[in-house]
Amino acid sequence: MELFTVTLKSLALALLLTLTASATDKVDINTASAAELSEGLVNVGPSKAQAIIDHRQANGPFKSAEELALVKGIGLKTVERNRDLIEAKAGTAPAKKAAGTAVVQPVERR
Repeated sequence: MELFTVTLKSLALALLLTLTASATDKVDINTASAAELSEGLVNVGPSKAQAIIDHRQANGPFKSAEELALVKGIGLKTVERNRDLIEAKAGTAPAKKAAGTAVVQPVERR
């Protein structure tokens, strides 16, 4: 009976440590996939996660967690509930090419 009690306590401790470790992981809204967004954020399902990705692709990377409220279907309450889980790293999205840049040609000397 003592072995059963020790085993049960060990399993409970392992479960507690696993839940604590996963709860501290932040989701980078600039690089996360739809699955990572829906699993890592509260009240964000697959359709809202896809809306985040679509908004990110159309408008570029998010600068802050507050910009997540610009996504259709996500309000300020959802952002506030997830504030501790959201991370918006700068510079993670590829830079856009400058439009209309001229290519400089070398000039021949005579």
